[in-house]
Amino acid sequence: MKRALVSAALSAALLATSALAHHGWSEYDADKPLTLSGTIAESGYLQPHGFVRLKTADKTWLVVLAPPGRMENRGLPKARLAAGGNATVVGYPHRSKPDELRAERITIQDKTTELR
Repeated sequence: MKRALVSAALSAALLATSALAHHGWSEYDADKPLTLSGTIAESGYLQPHGFVRLKTADKTWLVVLAPPGRMENRGLPKARLAAGGNATVVGYPHRSKPDELRAERITIQDKTTELR
């Protein structure tokens, strides 16, 4: 019985930790959609979400993308996010981080991928 209680407590703690590690989409302002175009300075095809650092005319944005599996399934492989390529993203700005955007879609080489 004691072992079951310890196991249950450990499971609950792990679930709480993973929930805290993942950000909520409410942090982004869906009432202020933006379209950004620029050059990919850096990219990551990582869990829980991929990203690009998109250099626009006025600043460099951290653009949060979809999970790698979803991007792959929708026709956006890692190679298309190569540094130096041009991209246009449509998404929502972060409410407290002025250089961060959650992307709804990304267009690279005339191919648009829906991310959400």
